Amino acid sequence: MNSKRIPMIASITLMLVLLPKNVFAMHIMEGFLPPVWCISWGVLTIPFLAYGLYSLRKITIEFPKLKLLLAMAGAFVFVLSSLKIPSVTGSCSHPTGTGLGAILFGPAIMSVLGVIVLLFQAILLAHGGLTTLGANTFSMAVVGPFVAYAVYIIVLKTKGSRSLAVFLAAALGDLATYITTAFQLAFAFPDPTGGVMASTVKFMSIFAVTQIPLAISEGILTVIIFNAIMNYLKDDEFQSLKIFSKEALR
Repeated sequence: MNSKRIPMIASITLMLVLLPKNVFAMHIMEGFLPPVWCISWGVLTIPFLAYGLYSLRKITIEFPKLKLLLAMAGAFVFVLSSLKIPSVTGSCSHPTGTGLGAILFGPAIMSVLGVIVLLFQAILLAHGGLTTLGANTFSMAVVGPFVAYAVYIIVLKTKGSRSLAVFLAAALGDLATYITTAFQLAFAFPDPTGGVMASTVKFMSIFAVTQIPLAISEGILTVIIFNAIMNYLKDDEFQSLKIFSKEALR
């Protein structure tokens, strides 16, 4: 990456992170889920975090020059997921930013970056909560990245363009996060008459109003950022990621 541009990128990222803003919404908030669901989602997330830590340690030891790009992927998640739009009591709509990192490093590593982001947001910004950290991590840092990565690979395998693959990966990864969140809320608060599925439909319909436009916007932004990264990374650095197929690098 062009060394002259690193301070500029870092400064812009820092300004975005520290930019004052009114905080009126969050992920599934502290104390909102019953204890049984907080524990269940946390336990379900642990294997993904364990494998993510293994993958992260492996890639940083083998390719130490990629640490800056890892940090930028984490900052991208932090900034985008801090932009909140009120949607429904107990949760919110916002971009996730996890698709970019999932494409660059694979979905497992994003579980680690995602939980770090969510932990900082819960402690410093009152976004989300410590009791709901497992649920928020599973939806945003596990399901979202795995869907994004799968979509990216599928589009490339079907001879789609790289830009289309990145766009669909980021957009559908974002939507997958909120579908998962809708199910999480529905499991905890099933509809008295229609049960879990009826409650899921209600939550998803409310999320859709704001989340679909946000997913499209995130897809476009991710394409722009991804192409910028491609322009300033050397080919051998991209090859070292071992994520991109020959079609992705064309």
